[in-house]
Amino acid sequence: MGMPLARMKGFRRLTKVADALEIVLKESSKVRVGGEVISAENAFGRVLAEDVVSQYDVPPYDRAAVDGYAIRSEEALSASQSNPAIFRVVGTVGAGGGQWKVGSNEAVEIYTGGVMPEGTDAVAMAEDCERKGDEVLVLRAVPKYANVSRKGEDIKRGEVVFRKGHLLKAWDIGVLLSIRMREVAVRSRLKVAILSTGSELVEISDPKALDGWSVVDSTRPMIKALLAQAGCEVVDGGIVQDSLEEIRDRLTKLAEGADLLITIGGTSVGGRDLVPEALEGVQGSRLLFHGIAAKPGKPLGFGLYIGKPLFMLPGYPVSALVGYESFIELTISSITGFPRRERRRVKARLSRRVPTSPGIRHFLRVTLEGEGDGLMAKPIALTGSGLLSSVTKADGMVIIAEDKEGLEEGEEVEVELLGD
Repeated sequence: MGMPLARMKGFRRLTKVADALEIVLKESSKVRVGGEVISAENAFGRVLAEDVVSQYDVPPYDRAAVDGYAIRSEEALSASQSNPAIFRVVGTVGAGGGQWKVGSNEAVEIYTGGVMPEGTDAVAMAEDCERKGDEVLVLRAVPKYANVSRKGEDIKRGEVVFRKGHLLKAWDIGVLLSIRMREVAVRSRLKVAILSTGSELVEISDPKALDGWSVVDSTRPMIKALLAQAGCEVVDGGIVQDSLEEIRDRLTKLAEGADLLITIGGTSVGGRDLVPEALEGVQGSRLLFHGIAAKPGKPLGFGLYIGKPLFMLPGYPVSALVGYESFIELTISSITGFPRRERRRVKARLSRRVPTSPGIRHFLRVTLEGEGDGLMAKPIALTGSGLLSSVTKADGMVIIAEDKEGLEEGEEVEVELLGD
């Protein structure tokens, strides 16, 4: 039996990408994430909820920056191989420890990181010295503070080390611990619930996944990985059958504890694409747009489900990827402050003409090859929304504006490089 004609006519209207994004950001701006205090050691990848101000100097004292001998610089200002400065060695200081008071023409053997003894202000490097019993000959002039890391040289007490909204990187954790921070205030992770729709889908763990005929759900895991990369806490809603009742039931359960909702599939205009219809008659739910002027990505929809923003991504991998990067990634960043991935852009010339549809924003996958002193962008022939290999093979993406009537062979384009 054929599909009902009403469902085969296509989208009633397509929303421009810019207009759709405005709607998404307006509704998503109402989402609020709180904060929490966590161990500084476990804060990698989190966004700071407040400024971090150091309560300590780093280093906390003057310390040796090299192995050698701590001395008074004024007693070695004219030292040379022909006229060495001679000091009596009165002790040894290891890394981080030891307290000595040094008198005139006295030195303390010191190792990198050692506390500078009282009365010293420089370190003569070991390779510039000659040890003779309990004496050391300094064979090169040593200026004041030579080879000394000064107290507060790296970070001063009261200094703002990181600003609110900063994304903590691996090396930042070391900085936090160096200023003796045990805990740090961060923004809570955005909780995003995601589910796939489609009676034909199976999980990769399902025995049927290996029979060669089943459709393995590959899009949801891809989007889950992107959400995790964006610092979200992902709630996996699994796969739901093509049933209006089941879709509503699963969405209702997921909405209870989520900040955002994402569905994969069930958005095209067809008899089994039920997600937009699932919003009808549910309190606090409404469809805000369904169908955008983009290729790939046209079936994308957005609305509210029990007051929670709901992104309806197409099931085809490339369409879903375009929808995520064009809408969801920006939404997450606007809510949480988590920085978007910055992609490098390069100029290139097209290897052939590319026709486009008027009023549609096109996302063209290309490979790049060197040509002369520039780059040649070659459109990938596999342009279907479901062909994820067209992205894995691509070096970059060319975004063609709605008002462009095709691109000509040899025309210069801006290529957004893919990959991180």
